[in-house]
This record gives sequence, C-alpha cells and structure tokens, in this order.
Amino acid sequence: MSFSKFSSAFGALGVATAGVLTPVIAFAQEAAPAAAEAVAAAPVPDKGDTAFMFLCTILVLFMLVPGLALFYGGLVRAKNMLSVLMQCTVAGAAIMLAWVIYGYSFAFGGAENAFFGGTAKLFLSGVNMDSTAATFSDAVIPEYIFMLFQMTFAAITPALIVGAFAERIKFSAAILFCLLWVTFVYFPIAHMVWDANGLLFGWGALDFAGGTVVHINAGVAGLIGSIMVGKRIGFGKDMMAPHSMTLTLVGAAMLWVGWFGFNAGSNLEASGGAMLATVNTFIATAAAIVSWVAVETFTRGKASMLGAASGMIAGLVAITPAAGIAGPMGAIVMGLLVSPLCYFFVSVVKNKFGYDDTADVFGVHGIGGLFGALATGIFASASLGGIGYAEGVTMGAQFMIQVKAVLVTLVWCGVGSAILYKVVDVIVGLRVPVEAEREGLDLASHGEAAYHS
Repeated sequence: MSFSKFSSAFGALGVATAGVLTPVIAFAQEAAPAAAEAVAAAPVPDKGDTAFMFLCTILVLFMLVPGLALFYGGLVRAKNMLSVLMQCTVAGAAIMLAWVIYGYSFAFGGAENAFFGGTAKLFLSGVNMDSTAATFSDAVIPEYIFMLFQMTFAAITPALIVGAFAERIKFSAAILFCLLWVTFVYFPIAHMVWDANGLLFGWGALDFAGGTVVHINAGVAGLIGSIMVGKRIGFGKDMMAPHSMTLTLVGAAMLWVGWFGFNAGSNLEASGGAMLATVNTFIATAAAIVSWVAVETFTRGKASMLGAASGMIAGLVAITPAAGIAGPMGAIVMGLLVSPLCYFFVSVVKNKFGYDDTADVFGVHGIGGLFGALATGIFASASLGGIGYAEGVTMGAQFMIQVKAVLVTLVWCGVGSAILYKVVDVIVGLRVPVEAEREGLDLASHGEAAYHS
C-alpha cells in the first residue's frame, strides 16, 4: 500500500471513529478543568520544610544516643557506666517500636477526646508516602516525618527518668517501667498538650517544645522513682562522685547541639518561628551556664565543671516550652533565673529530704521544666518581646492557664508513675540484689565492663 493510500485509509477511519468518540471527548473536556483544580488543591509537602524536619529529627535522636547516654554515664561510678548506656539505648529502641505500633495513634490518632488520640492509626494505618501533616502556617509536611519527629520525643523522655534511679535498678525493671510509663503517662499528656482535641490544648496552654510533656513529666517520675526504688547502698557515706566529668561534658554538649532540633523542629517548618527558637536555645542556655557558675562561686567559692554542665541542661530545659514564644531578652532572663532555682533544689532540698536522685533529674528537669512552663505565660507577652497572647487573653489569664496545665501534669504523672513503679515491682522487682549493686551493674547485669585495667 502506498503512503497516499495509507493516509487516505487512516483519515477515513478517523472520520468514522470521531462520531463514536464525540461524547467521550466532550466529557473529558468538561472534566479536565475539575481534575486540574483537584490536583491543584491537593496538599503538596514543602521540600525545604521536609528537609528541615528530617534534620531536626536526626538531631533529637543524637540527643538520646549518644548525648544523654554519655551525660548520665559520666555522672555514675565507673562500675555502672555501661548499665546506664544500655538502659538509655534499649529503652529508646523499645519505645520507638511502641510508638509506631500504637503510641502515635494514642497521641495523634485524631479522636475527638480530651485525653486519648484513639485507635485509628494503630500500626500506622493510613500513614503513607502521600499522607501529610499540617504545620503552623498553610504548609504541610509528610506525615511520616511528623510521626518520626514525635517518636524521638517519646523515646528520649523516659530515658531522662533513668538518671534518677541509676546504679541500683534491674535492667528488666527499667525497660518495663519505661514502656508502661510512655503508654499510660506520656502518650496521654502528649495528646492533651499538642493535639487539637487535647484537654490542655483546648485550654490554651502554651508548651512550644515540651516543658510539661517532657521535662515536668520526666522530673516527677524520676523523683518518685528515686524514692520507691530506694537509696543506693552507702548513699551519704561512700564516695559516689561522677567517674568522668569529661564524658559528662561531652554528653551535655551533644544535648545542646541536638536541642536545636528539639526546639526549632517543634516549629514544624523552616520559618522565622524556628529561627526565634534557635536564638533562644543559644542565649537562654548561655545565660544559665553563667548564672550557675556565678551562684557556685558565691556559695562554694569555686565554680565546678559539674555546675557548668548542670546549668547548661537547666537553661535548655527552661527555654523549651517558651522557645518559639518568648523574645530573646526574655530568654536571657529565664536562663539567668532558672539556675539559682535548680541549684537550690539540687544542693539544699535534696539534702534536706534525703532522696537519692542520682543525676538530679527532678532538681534540673522537673524544677527547670516547672519554672519554664510558668514563665512562658509571662514572657509570651508582646510587651516583654514575646509573640503575644491569643486575642482577649491577658498575662494574668495565661499564667493561670499555665498553672492549671502544670497541676494536671503533676497529678497525672505523679499518680500514674507511683502505680506503675508498684506494678513493675510486683512483676519483676525493682531492685538488684545487694551483691550485684556492690559489684556494679556492668558486670552483674550485662557481663561486661566499661574499662579494663
């Protein structure tokens, strides 16, 4: 067949089929604009915000392993170094699994309940490459990265508690308690504070990155744990000084670096709010270090490395709930004020009541978090350089909301933690035998040593 005959035949076929396809073509032409509008309306994650949140998530993981593990490891005696590293590492890993199986759903499952996120997202049901999570503006990020970012918060919070009962708790008891605690204490509080349906969120409580959810929670649980597990053998008599302030400073420095992900990432997007949180995380921490060193110099005559490291953590804890809310000058004031307060609890109150909080979890995280949560209600004021209050809300009203939020957290965590410690004691027992404690948990619980002579 010649090309001209082929063209004629094809043309005839086109004419014949045109009449048959005319209704289909017309429908397609009418549907095309609607389809285009639907595609345009579908939320598309911002690549910059997504990359920013990925970095922040990795930074929070860096806070847990190796940051917190080394910070606590340096504070205990050499014979218990590895036990603390193991408790932080394994507790974090176990909670990551619990988070993706049910924790994310319990906290952010979308249920219209003031205390519970529901079961809609169990086993990450409905969470996929196409699902998104909203940020504070009109942007969205992949739900996967939001889920992972919140997972790192859930993993590090119970690991903070480990420092309170270090050097005498059973490894199995520590891991079991952490799993039960996140389930019945952390997940509900996270829902109440950060989910739109949550009780404290509905009240208008301000907690930018975890003053109530993370630090008051962990501090109170640590205090109760230090009392219920009991004092270390020889506490108040034997030398129990930190075995390596070098490692403690290394761990504290890693925490400071990682905390930028913790605080700036809580903005959920790479915007001015994240940069405000970054500025505040720098300067509140610096102010707290200087303040703690000054207080030690005045009271003891010498400034210690332990004090500087403690001031570093106290400043980070205090600014956490206000990181994207207070102004830079307010952040400096918060940093200057938190260290004397924490120092008083660490050096005076703990000795007065005689509880054995090994790494001062309550004195630094609990008290620093409580101070930060309340101070956020004050330094949020636009007149003090903050971002301002919701319409119609005064400083006094916001402060009272913060007080109520703190009280709810204290009661929920205090009662829940006490019950869970008792449950764990019944199931596996909280405390190692006396012989194991004297030998050191590295060898007794794990069959290895951190150091060899």
